Amino acid sequence: MTAKIILAPWAELKPAARDVRMQVFVIEQNIPVELEWDEMDEHCLHAVAWNSSDVAVGTGRLLPDGHIGRMAVLASARGTGVGGQILSALMQAARERGDQCVVLSAQRQAEGFYAGFGFTPVGAEYLEAGIVHISMEHRF
Repeated sequence: MTAKIILAPWAELKPAARDVRMQVFVIEQNIPVELEWDEMDEHCLHAVAWNSSDVAVGTGRLLPDGHIGRMAVLASARGTGVGGQILSALMQAARERGDQCVVLSAQRQAEGFYAGFGFTPVGAEYLEAGIVHISMEHRF
């Protein structure tokens, strides 16, 4: 699926990004809602993927320090390439603003996905919100 990816501040993409993150993280993965929302959303560049019916099906964010986070794709759109399109758009935005490296906290089950985009594990795995994660980085 070729999605329409919009990159914009939180103020513009908040409703769509919140809907996707609520569905994936809070409802599907049972992450406590208070762990999902933080003050960083206001300072990030956000990406939202829209399908051909103009439904938001994925999201992610790029923090000012080069972290990519809150990557989420609705179950109905997984395996269609949407996550890769979001990740690629955020990586390109980081490159364009002069970042030398991007880092992320990957759920262990998604490590292979990120490795496919050139990310390598850094350090030991750890628990975050009760889910095993690994830090990964990609240098430009």
